[in-house]
Amino acid sequence: MNYTDTELMVVKAAQKLQDGDSVLVGVGVPNLAANLAKRTHAPELRMIYESGTIDSNPSSLPLSIGDPVLAAGAASIESLHGGFNYYLQAGRIDAGFLGGAQIDRYGNINSTVIGDYDDPDVRLPGSGGACEIASNVEKTIITTTHQRQRFPEEVDFITSPGFIDGEGGRERHGLREGGPVAVITDMAVMGFRDEKMVVESIHPGVEREDVQEATGWDIEFANDVSETEPPTENELRLLREELDPDGIYL
Repeated sequence: MNYTDTELMVVKAAQKLQDGDSVLVGVGVPNLAANLAKRTHAPELRMIYESGTIDSNPSSLPLSIGDPVLAAGAASIESLHGGFNYYLQAGRIDAGFLGGAQIDRYGNINSTVIGDYDDPDVRLPGSGGACEIASNVEKTIITTTHQRQRFPEEVDFITSPGFIDGEGGRERHGLREGGPVAVITDMAVMGFRDEKMVVESIHPGVEREDVQEATGWDIEFANDVSETEPPTENELRLLREELDPDGIYL
């Protein structure tokens, strides 16, 4: 079956979640990925949304983190403060999804400024809850399009920490163990080895040179780099017919 880059990204992101995980979910690709995982290999996945709904099980596609469909059937509803304080900052959430304007080789994310902080070329929306997610969950999953300006050798500002400056960086800065486990783009799936980004698989139709050209440093390719497995018919059916039948995010 034919599929889009977005559908492939959703499927690969879903596969990074394990049954029994608790995951902080946003709208868009992360929401589709989490709900796809729950309908396939991770039925005991516990979805937590920033608005404070705990163990949500939405019956239809939520259009925002405040969509009432997230509250119906949830195990409990916390305030925004309670969700971040009691669950996230207390280390009770296993995984979180992040994105940003820049991601570097250590998985640091910038969503604050492009250029100098005091005199930026572009001022971006900022952290929201992203810094707390990156600092407190066991694993972060990053989804983004793969463009050279998004993958500089060093981000202009660390909004959300990955491995900071390399091996041991999180510990030196007093952060919890964890950090990014995957960067999923429309070209490839990257993981981390020795706390630096490594290409693990390349999507069908994409060449190694394409990935390198779209990356701002000499990125490492795994010895066993493979072609990314395409979505299954069932995964595409769930995405297109049940999770996003109107194509709002797909």
